[in-house]
Amino acid sequence: MSEINVKHIGELQNLELMARQVVEGFITGMHKSPFHGFSVEFAEHRMYNKGESTRHIDWKLYAKTKKLYVKRYEEETNLRCHIIIDNSASMYYPVMDRPSLQQLNKISFSVYATAVLMEILKRQRDAVGLSVYSSQSNFYAPAKGSDRHRRMLLSYLDEVLRVKISETTNTYKVLHQIAEKVHKRSLLFLFTDMFQTDMDQEALFEALRHLKYNKHELVLFHTYDGKHELDFDFDNTPKKFMDVETGEEINLYADTVKENYKKMMEEQFKTLKLKCMQYKIDYVPVDINKGFEKVLMAYLKRRKIFL
Repeated sequence: MSEINVKHIGELQNLELMARQVVEGFITGMHKSPFHGFSVEFAEHRMYNKGESTRHIDWKLYAKTKKLYVKRYEEETNLRCHIIIDNSASMYYPVMDRPSLQQLNKISFSVYATAVLMEILKRQRDAVGLSVYSSQSNFYAPAKGSDRHRRMLLSYLDEVLRVKISETTNTYKVLHQIAEKVHKRSLLFLFTDMFQTDMDQEALFEALRHLKYNKHELVLFHTYDGKHELDFDFDNTPKKFMDVETGEEINLYADTVKENYKKMMEEQFKTLKLKCMQYKIDYVPVDINKGFEKVLMAYLKRRKIFL
């Protein structure tokens, strides 16, 4: 995946191309793993036709009958998926003019990961919806399966990449609003860095529990920059650190706070994970510097449970 070059992320076709290449690479890897038959279930046998792929020949049956039969598959039951993206100012960290697959910030990672999930959903003929929020709901589209709908969502994601939002987060309020709109049972994915100036764990999980209402499956992708936001890996020269949502600033040497900062963040991650386990929310910490595999594996895991 690291060799994919997207020169102009503002172009919709490049977003689609990136998603297609990532998914094809992922599926190729899956075929080399124990997860054979990804997205399909066995239905019946048919005679093998000369010249077609030998991938699905049933060699055990051939040993018994000395005839070539191919396993036919039927597509799994369609599902509805709704993807939610936190588009507040903190998601634009690290600040960069033109993100690429080699250098991502949290919002571009979330957009790319969403495009990748949409590509798999398209291949499985599943319906997908999208919500994007900051201090308010910026965009909402219910789950649909048409190609026209999918391209409309990609077009909006492309806009998110090009237009920077400088608003604070109002996660609790907006998640309640989204929960009220998603009526039919769905698989929900939430991309957020979990940063909010007035962080209230109880209010947050009340909103997350609301998302699980109506038997929805919820996967929380906790997006973060592992190098800076978790390990506080900065050189020990005097720096000015600024809260990108409140504008508050502080001058310090990184080494003077690094140890305590890291302990605090690790404890926060641990608490978040335990809370998610308590409320049966699938918690997936995602370092934006480590690719999309965790996102795709989480989808596969929930897909198998959902059916």
